[in-house]
Amino acid sequence: MLLQILTLLGALGMFLFGMNMMSSGLQKASGDKLRKLLSSITSNRFKGVMTGLSITAVIQSSSATTVMVVGFVNAGLLTLLQAVGVIMGANIGTTMTAWIISLLGFKADISVISVPLMAIGFILSMMRSEKKKNIGEAIIGFALLFLGLAFMKSSVPDLQSTPEVLSFIRGWTNYGFGSVLLFLLLGTILTLILQSSSATIALTMIMLNMGWMPFEFAAAMILGENIGTTITANIAATVGNTSAKRAALAHTVFNVFGVVWALIFFRPFVGFIGNIIASMGLPNPTQIGLEVATESDQTALLYGLSMLHTVFNVITTLILVWFCPQIVKLVSAIIKMPKGSDEQEVFRLKYIEGGPVSTAELAIKQALREVIHFGRISQKGLDYALKAVNSKNGDEFDIYRKKLVKYEEISDRMELEIANYLHKIPTAEISTATSEEIRTLYRIIGELESLGDSGETIGNIIVRRNLHNKTFNEEELKNINNIFEKVNIAYDVMIANLTCAADGKPVDMASARNAEVQVNELRNNLRDEGMYKMESKSDFLTSVYYLDLISELERMGDYIINVSQALV
Repeated sequence: MLLQILTLLGALGMFLFGMNMMSSGLQKASGDKLRKLLSSITSNRFKGVMTGLSITAVIQSSSATTVMVVGFVNAGLLTLLQAVGVIMGANIGTTMTAWIISLLGFKADISVISVPLMAIGFILSMMRSEKKKNIGEAIIGFALLFLGLAFMKSSVPDLQSTPEVLSFIRGWTNYGFGSVLLFLLLGTILTLILQSSSATIALTMIMLNMGWMPFEFAAAMILGENIGTTITANIAATVGNTSAKRAALAHTVFNVFGVVWALIFFRPFVGFIGNIIASMGLPNPTQIGLEVATESDQTALLYGLSMLHTVFNVITTLILVWFCPQIVKLVSAIIKMPKGSDEQEVFRLKYIEGGPVSTAELAIKQALREVIHFGRISQKGLDYALKAVNSKNGDEFDIYRKKLVKYEEISDRMELEIANYLHKIPTAEISTATSEEIRTLYRIIGELESLGDSGETIGNIIVRRNLHNKTFNEEELKNINNIFEKVNIAYDVMIANLTCAADGKPVDMASARNAEVQVNELRNNLRDEGMYKMESKSDFLTSVYYLDLISELERMGDYIINVSQALV
């Protein structure tokens, strides 16, 4: 008996590993397309539903889709309203798994060809093409999934040899509607433990197929699975921002509402599903007892569960798709924005604090949004450097000097945290193009951190000037302000190019080069003029600080053009 239980647990582990491997391979094989698909979502909620349905049908994991959506809301790539529609579609898309299992896992013994499939997958995984490698991984995962399902079927206790199992389950069926709630709770807990609605569905189908319970209680377990599956997104959102937490809660609201209406109309709903299956020329699953006598009975029960799962999610979506704005208002009222968050947001990561999303290919876009945020913070540091240079007295300068020191610390911290995020992306599971993008992002955050250092350097130049009681005259201040303006224009071009890269648009190198040339030309003119004046006047120290300042601003222009060049 112990060996049988351990075999069942091992088979379940193989099923889950195969499911994750297949999903991971499919996500990587279609990662760039998924990225573009998600980027194309508009405020049209129906398009969002179809997007969620399509993605989940492709990658075979509603949890992966929902976690992906939570990550994208966290990154500001999707609005909360758009996310609600995608989550609804994901719930419909996940019903494909139940149909695949019922059509292939029971009707045909896929486990017979699982080992040959692994051979095909292994051959593909050895090829140079990244796409073929990913498809090979998906095929191996598919084979392991059905091999695990076959082992689960064979290791579930047989009721003839262990009739105590049946008496145990029968003890749960004598409480009327209370029994329905009991099996619903069982489905919820199983999904919470396994972290996979697909595994719970597979186990429910096996138990139903072996006569452990009547159809209506298996249906209750399927409803419970819909509540349990929401925990994955909520776990992912715990370290995310407020919008991410709201998106995860919207998933919970959707599924809980669906289960509530299904429980209110439980008997008529289950009867309706039974009639649909009967209309297909199969026995009515609600009228099949614990003795599953024929193959036709088996098919009716499996199709009945799959149909119930699909119809349940379709009806819930058709009801709630009209109330997306109301769902957004509800979750926003429950999860309120922290006080003072707008002021604090500048000084921490905005987009990747939730950790990498489920697919490495998609994580890059999230990281790029954080880099854009980093660039904007760096530009604010330039503004404080300008104010420090133009300060009228020591007290005013001290305020901006402290700002520059703080912004340099922020840039150091942001570089480290973005680098840590990129480091968490498993390099063994990414395409060559994505690996190149990661190297580009490492280079860019290094350049942005250098810009933060330059801001503090400018503050230190003014500190030394003030210690020697020197000041810049009106002409020098005008020249300095002019070069600050040129650097600020270069910043605007850099951020525009980063935004284009995040949106998949071409980078405008012509504007970037033009901005850098203007900074260089102005620096050259001012340096030559400054050197000439240094030779002809006695205030040598002021000229030194003036030229040091101009040189540092030109150096900032170099860091800025390096960012745009890295993107090409």
